Amino acid sequence: MYSVKQKGNVKDLTQLAHEVLLRYDIVPDRLKIIQNNGLKTLWKFTYNNETKCLKRLKHSKEKSLFRVNSQIHVYNKGGKVAKVYLNIGHEPITEYNGQLFVLYEWIEGRDLNFSKPSDLCIALEGLGSFHVYSKGYKAAENVEISSKLGRWPDQYESMKKRMLKWKEEAKQNSNKGPYNTYLKHIDSIIEIADLALNNLEQSSYDKLTNTELQESCLCHQDYGEGNVILSGKDLYVIDLDGVTYDLPIRDLRKIIGKRMEKRGEWNKETIEKILKCYEKSNKLTPEEKELLKIDLLFPHWFFATVKNLFKKNKSVSSGKISAIAKLEKSKLNVLKKMF
Repeated sequence: MYSVKQKGNVKDLTQLAHEVLLRYDIVPDRLKIIQNNGLKTLWKFTYNNETKCLKRLKHSKEKSLFRVNSQIHVYNKGGKVAKVYLNIGHEPITEYNGQLFVLYEWIEGRDLNFSKPSDLCIALEGLGSFHVYSKGYKAAENVEISSKLGRWPDQYESMKKRMLKWKEEAKQNSNKGPYNTYLKHIDSIIEIADLALNNLEQSSYDKLTNTELQESCLCHQDYGEGNVILSGKDLYVIDLDGVTYDLPIRDLRKIIGKRMEKRGEWNKETIEKILKCYEKSNKLTPEEKELLKIDLLFPHWFFATVKNLFKKNKSVSSGKISAIAKLEKSKLNVLKKMF
């Protein structure tokens, strides 16, 4: 279920877990660290013949409460997520020594391989179910709400402006291969960004996002291999640390884009299969499908690639920039034929 990553003193972390679990009136059996990556730590243990998972959180309490309470909401509605156990003070988050912890049910099962069509279809149907069950979540007043509703136009404009700014930076470094390659492609990429922006402006986006937050679904934002577990016939969604209010197509756009990137080309039939699997549990309206097309049209993947070069100072080859630019341009004819 998880890969083991350990940093720090195992003895101290084991002692810490025992002390935190006393806040749940639990003395665990066979406790072990299964992930320790910075502040985020996971312990697995048994208690009364049940397997549970203690998690140390890396976000603030206000942010964490939004996510943890959303998981409780989905669980109480019948959605397939891990149960959250309350501590002896009947609270979902335990504070101990300035750190935050949550106790979850342990889901036994297998990870899905998204490159395998049958696994991908199971995952997509599970994503649709998650979106349906997440509706109706009303965040408490003392939490930091995460919402992307209504923000797509600003997000698109922001990314476009940054790419234009990087164009000027590339001109100053045009003697270097990756920057020169960026200059060769950026004008056509900006044309695609403008096309997406114009289509978004003429779409029903404002109408669909002008709603009360609890009427919207929650998007996972990181729905992929490792964050879904098949347990028997049930598909469980885990790691809800990044959930936000948004249209369900946000998650779909990321999944579709990643599949197309792995294929190295945009393929109409593959996209249609993805939507068919997803719509087994959550039917999309024509307006939502049109917005999905617009979001797929925006050059998110080119932006993500070159951001590593300009913002993160990471090495990105000319070949990689050319390949992602070619992929972005190849989608135009495919998307025109859809929906």
